[in-house]
Amino acid sequence: MIIGIIGLIVAFALVVIFRNPATRNCRWREDRRRDKDGLRFYRCVNCGAEVWDSPKHSPKTCHNPDKKGTS
Repeated sequence: MIIGIIGLIVAFALVVIFRNPATRNCRWREDRRRDKDGLRFYRCVNCGAEVWDSPKHSPKTCHNPDKKGTS
């Protein structure tokens, strides 16, 4: 019982520590047909932001100009 409670507390602490509020609502989808100059095209299905970024990972921050500083 005690181990279960401690596990829940640790899990909650990890979620709080590793959350990223800058991309909380962003859901990035890549479109390889629109790639250019070695960059991958991404579009956020939530806010509609479009950006070319590294092909190794999706964007880590919100690129919607209307949401800058509000996430």
